[in-house]
Amino acid sequence: MRKFIAIFFIVIFPVISMAHIGHYNKYNKIEMEIFRNGELIGYNYYFFERNGEETIITNQFKFSVDLLGTTIFKVESYGEEKYIKDQLISYNSKTIQNDKEKFVNLKLNKNNKKFVIKGSSFNGEASINNVIGNWWNHKILQAESQISPISGSIKEQVVTFVGKEKIDLYGKIYDVDHFKIKSKDVNIPKDKRLDFDIWYDKKNLRILKVSYSRMGNWEYRLKSFE
Repeated sequence: MRKFIAIFFIVIFPVISMAHIGHYNKYNKIEMEIFRNGELIGYNYYFFERNGEETIITNQFKFSVDLLGTTIFKVESYGEEKYIKDQLISYNSKTIQNDKEKFVNLKLNKNNKKFVIKGSSFNGEASINNVIGNWWNHKILQAESQISPISGSIKEQVVTFVGKEKIDLYGKIYDVDHFKIKSKDVNIPKDKRLDFDIWYDKKNLRILKVSYSRMGNWEYRLKSFE
């Protein structure tokens, strides 16, 4: 069962944690559905709240994997990113993975311009060039490394443009750019590597679909937005 641990948001260009918040001013909510082997098993929602120059993005996701009528793996998580203008100033999350708790507490140290992270997998400072690996933020396709929104671990990544494609999503055809994200360090255990396919709607600045294969074929699909 442990191999399932890395299947969710390992949770993924140079930016200084700038999210171009202005690109999301028209959004109040983004809803994604989570599929495994073609079966709907959960959801991933993002909520946007604004107060002057401050923007808070709340991330909620939940899914469970069943086998022969028994739940063998389940995850439920809540996270909150806070930005002043385009600068990430804090991120906090709590996750229950089966009966195990994971967490991230991140704050921006304005004096040395570094993130201070206390997480279930990492404690220490990190460059503000990192991006939180959540799927609402298209800057994930430009960052050189990302911080896991579940555990605080940091992974360097390589982003490759595959090509322009058309995809059918919930009965609508989209023109998209197809990217691949892989871990830069090939010595990382295979079940912990980044290995994602991402379909990006450049016109509307939205990630429409994410897929990967690990103990099954997984997809996150953008279903709706407000």
